[in-house]
Amino acid sequence: MQDASFLLPLLALTFLAAGLVKGVTGMGLPTVAMGLLGLVMPPAAAAAMLVVPSLVTNVWQLLVGPATAALLRRLWPMLLGIVAGTVGGAALLVRVDPLWSGLALGIALIAYAAYALVSPALAVSARIEPWASPAVGLATGAITGATGVFVMPAVPYLQALRLGKDTLVQALGLSFTVSTVALAAGLLAHGAFRADQLGLSALAVLPALAGMWLGQRVRARIGPKPFRICFLSLLALLGLELASRPFL
Repeated sequence: MQDASFLLPLLALTFLAAGLVKGVTGMGLPTVAMGLLGLVMPPAAAAAMLVVPSLVTNVWQLLVGPATAALLRRLWPMLLGIVAGTVGGAALLVRVDPLWSGLALGIALIAYAAYALVSPALAVSARIEPWASPAVGLATGAITGATGVFVMPAVPYLQALRLGKDTLVQALGLSFTVSTVALAAGLLAHGAFRADQLGLSALAVLPALAGMWLGQRVRARIGPKPFRICFLSLLALLGLELASRPFL
């Protein structure tokens, strides 16, 4: 664990930036936090730091709206897949050499940035949803467990369900909440989540909420689209840096 004089300012700035992105775009806090923290610490340690701020902000996002029960009834196969895949995949995040888990994290960041920049118009029919949901959940869980990044392929899948705008925001909050809890359980099961990390993770809630508030103000001034392009470009650069480390 790094010295506190270095770690505390790093956490504050990281989660301020991650919260700002979430405030502007409605998502991205774990992705940004993993990308930035992964530059200076093993991905397993970075994942432990994001558990509490991610849980707080995503539960908040989940509960703002009336569709929680309906989404649980519809998405439970995907959510079960996320739990199973994440708890199992966390072994990779904990046991693999940090350089190679950093490579996996970098690839996940690049893939997410590339997908979000292109934003293809996908649609999932009601006929294939019963088997697609658990498959997407397992894939998302495996990637979450191995990299600490929650977004692929759950985010494009939820967007392809053609949910209403507010329902989609809640669905993302539900998926991220379950992913966060499952990641914490996986890290704990594999001995990579300690009491001191929980305390530091709790301290990160304040800068994350401050960043969300700031991001909402930024969104009102510049709009989410130009900010989103800058954010995704930065995310791709972070991913390239992490992915290149094992080969330098």
